[in-house]
Amino acid sequence: MTIALRAAQIVVALVAASVPADAQTRTELLDQLVRAYPDFLTGHDGKQISWRDGTKMPVDDGVDDKSFDQRLRNASIIDQLRLAYPVGASAPPALNADPGRFRNEAFFTKMYGDCRAGAVQRNLVTITWLPRSWGKAVQVTRINGVADRLKEVSAEIDKLEPALRAAAFPIAGVLSCRPVADTGKMSMHGYAVAIDLNLRYSDYWLWAGRGKSIPYKNRMPREIVDIFERHGFIWGGKWYHYDTMHFEYRPELLAR
Repeated sequence: MTIALRAAQIVVALVAASVPADAQTRTELLDQLVRAYPDFLTGHDGKQISWRDGTKMPVDDGVDDKSFDQRLRNASIIDQLRLAYPVGASAPPALNADPGRFRNEAFFTKMYGDCRAGAVQRNLVTITWLPRSWGKAVQVTRINGVADRLKEVSAEIDKLEPALRAAAFPIAGVLSCRPVADTGKMSMHGYAVAIDLNLRYSDYWLWAGRGKSIPYKNRMPREIVDIFERHGFIWGGKWYHYDTMHFEYRPELLAR
């Protein structure tokens, strides 16, 4: 073996050792994010995502050792992709397994607008929720085709047995320009991309108290959850800090 060849092998080994173990996963996660929002995103270079208007947005803030609470309140774009969302049947969530609750507010505000400035309201369209079962008008954003997807969800739920679809109406709300109770960050309801279903069939972690552990509760039918997931919505019942009435449009977390 020549000295030059041996030196080249050493360089390759050193470069490989310097690449983080999760580098490929990071790339895949960002690829999924770009594919999930083709109307707005064009690509990424691993450090920034590129928007169709030419904006570049950093995917992280350089802080890798955040606590759960820090990520909840100050999530970077890569933070919001870190926890895998379990599609389909799954066990009760493990401690602090809240896939989707880490949200980068700047990312979603740029995409859907700021409800405090009236930007979200300009993109609202009216759909009829469960025409056969309830038939009430609700307003939801047209951006990313969310309104169309929610109409498809509604049509499928309307075909379920009465005992199952009863959990889907009356709804508790869609657009609500307010922060999340325990984070101070804008709720996904503030972007009109989330819907809360029937309170009578709902469980919420704060209703269980703030003890050392949170006993898991759920009364939302599996059939309803499956329908929402097929159309790009994640379910708050798959969070340790559960909110079983809550569904929000997050297609990037369902493409694994």
